[in-house]
Amino acid sequence: MLEGGKILVTGAKAGIGFAIAKACVDAGAAVALHARDQADLTDALSKLGAEAKGVAGDLSDPEATARIVADAAEALGGLDGLVNNAALLNRSTLDDATAAHFDAMFAINARAPLLLIQAALPHFERAAAQGGSGGAVVNIGSINAHCGAPNLLAYSASKAALMTATRNLGDALGGRPIRINQINVGWTLTENEHQLQLSEGQPEDWLERVPKEFAPRGMILKPEEIAAHAVFWLSERSAPATGQVYELEQYPLIGRNRISTR
Repeated sequence: MLEGGKILVTGAKAGIGFAIAKACVDAGAAVALHARDQADLTDALSKLGAEAKGVAGDLSDPEATARIVADAAEALGGLDGLVNNAALLNRSTLDDATAAHFDAMFAINARAPLLLIQAALPHFERAAAQGGSGGAVVNIGSINAHCGAPNLLAYSASKAALMTATRNLGDALGGRPIRINQINVGWTLTENEHQLQLSEGQPEDWLERVPKEFAPRGMILKPEEIAAHAVFWLSERSAPATGQVYELEQYPLIGRNRISTR
């Protein structure tokens, strides 16, 4: 679905980001994997082969975003896709959140995606001028954007900001060669999530104890499942949709009834 595509995926050294990068390569695209440090990408790049390149930069630095996009476009020979996956997932409540915590969360989760889109837009317009369809952006959001868990205050607020920005830009840029959509993902099994659960006192087999309320199918989401949806939203098969927020969860977020245990 992405044959000939040139796509930048942020936060791609592991977890959801790496799964998306791999799915893009498998779908025929050349991909630039981003991480804060180039050394963090060694293992990921070794698994993907020649169609994958590495770019590094600290997304908390507003000056770094344009360099990351420029480096990706140079490495790939252009750019027509962007996946804003990188995010902080630190816990916080109203009682313990600090100004520094909020600033760090919004810098990575809300500001950086907008600056990356800003830097990528000229490359998308260039791709369209050369006969392509332009560019597609997939923002990786969270169902926490609608309210959020009690201990994810700043994170939830930052993902809500990203969700509004997705809809705003989808509307504002509707006449230009760019589509911007968001996937709000649910609870996902990554290595980071596993380690977080252990650090909070959960047993090694915590995954087997997840209540059916949160995993009706018996398992929370896998990164590979999210990656398949990201490929669709990057591809022309999802055109002309833009400014859309897709809820990737096992149950409806609105009007949900009690799950039967039978």
